[in-house]
Amino acid sequence: MKKGVLLVNLGSPDSPSVKDVRKYLSQFLNDPFVIDINPIARFFLVNFVIVPFRAKKSAKLYEHIWRIEGSPLITHSVKQKKLLEKSLGNNYVVELGMRYQNPSIESAFKKLLDQKIDSIIVIPLYPHWASSSTESSILEVKRIAKKVGFTNLKFIEKFYDNEDYLNSLVDVAGKYNMNEYDFFVFSYHGLPERQITKVYPNHCQINDVCCSVISEKNKFCYRAACYFTTRELVKRLSIPEGKYISAFQSRLDDNWLKPYSDKVIAQLAKEGKKKILVFSPAFVADCLETIYEIGVEYEQIFKQNGGEKLQLVESLNENPKWIEALKKIIS
Repeated sequence: MKKGVLLVNLGSPDSPSVKDVRKYLSQFLNDPFVIDINPIARFFLVNFVIVPFRAKKSAKLYEHIWRIEGSPLITHSVKQKKLLEKSLGNNYVVELGMRYQNPSIESAFKKLLDQKIDSIIVIPLYPHWASSSTESSILEVKRIAKKVGFTNLKFIEKFYDNEDYLNSLVDVAGKYNMNEYDFFVFSYHGLPERQITKVYPNHCQINDVCCSVISEKNKFCYRAACYFTTRELVKRLSIPEGKYISAFQSRLDDNWLKPYSDKVIAQLAKEGKKKILVFSPAFVADCLETIYEIGVEYEQIFKQNGGEKLQLVESLNENPKWIEALKKIIS
């Protein structure tokens, strides 16, 4: 009997058409773990406000990053799946499922069962645990497993503190000369502050002191985990104190985690920084948030405020050390 591995990532529209982007946004934003408010309020907000007004704009952004082979997130994830399966050898079967749209988690699960596997290791490809990504994905896998009567599951809920994951990030950054840059920004995907505090309601303070150490009291705190990743990368890359910052991107309102990456980028340029290097450790595959939001929008913001060059460090994608890290996490 072979062992199954299920890689899970967030997902992407099937195409950059307005119709497919609308379908993707509707499924994504109607998830109660993503917009965790009153169900009735969420229904009207998503279906009558956000999706109708955002679909066309988002479709244009997806058109900008779309490749001949399709969505970068999907194509990189498929390549990761194939490389990992080859690395693991004949005793493993690896499938890929997206939390939203295609290939779906359910289709990937069924493919694994067709291979007569006796167990499944599930790895949501989000290094830092969050209810809106990790928990939502795990619950969807459990729902499907219950539906088909499969129980032998193991979940890898986080890997931000895994040495091999951290070293693979360092390997990707190795192509850049750290001495050429004035400042370094570690930009993580943002979350509403309420999604942070409700994990540890009696402990979480959402400040740099509270997030300065990882312990049993906060090991699943998204913000603390992000700050841990920054500290580890700074140490490994020999970046001096005072020349880096952790920030959070992709916010929807002013009640999300601070500081905001776009504001940080503008301020650095105003302070006279000319060249900055931006990392995005929360993403293991390049996508809209890295290629366009950082690589295009943030570069424009930086130059508009007096900066000269903003360089994005690409995500892990098919980096050999990242594939080896996944293999070690599994085995």
